[in-house]
Amino acid sequence: MPAFALVLLLLATAYRVLPTLDLAISNLSPLMAITFCGAVYFRHRRWWLIPFAALSLSDLYLNWFYARTYGYHWSAAGFLARTACFAAALGLGAWVARRKSWLWLLNGSLLGALLFYAVTNTQSWWGDAYYARTLAGWWQALTTGHPEFPPTYLFFRNTLFGDLMFTGFFAGIMEWVAHRRGEPSLLDDEAGEQGEEKPAEAETGD
Repeated sequence: MPAFALVLLLLATAYRVLPTLDLAISNLSPLMAITFCGAVYFRHRRWWLIPFAALSLSDLYLNWFYARTYGYHWSAAGFLARTACFAAALGLGAWVARRKSWLWLLNGSLLGALLFYAVTNTQSWWGDAYYARTLAGWWQALTTGHPEFPPTYLFFRNTLFGDLMFTGFFAGIMEWVAHRRGEPSLLDDEAGEQGEEKPAEAETGD
């Protein structure tokens, strides 16, 4: 299972740099979703570090691309903000793993997308001299952004769609692999809990 998940993480890293070919698909990245799902599925926490390595390596390339193409450098504060979001995704995943629910898997993915959007764009507003340090400037950072880039709300749309799509994709594959190997899954755990409750109720009735 970990080797298979590693392949998915490597593919996710490669996919993250695709927006360099078309900025309209910026933020349509699987890394946040896979970080979240990694905490849900990976029992050994050392595997949680792999998404951070993927984030760092892809950041180096993306920073070089934006600097060469637009003269725009990502700041260290921006990297720290993204890293904090990934750490929060691990926390959300660990929290969802204790609840064993598909509904919480969806809720965690939604919350992760909102958090990433709010934190990274707030950091851009605070650290970018282009934005006024006012509520209007913050709102501009959240909605329209820089005029030479696509509107920021499109990045949020891509973040939300990407997190939901890749969470479903990753979870679906991991559940399929677990089913093929006869290992427990989220659905199996829920079914098992329900199955264990019924005999207890029957004994109480007697």
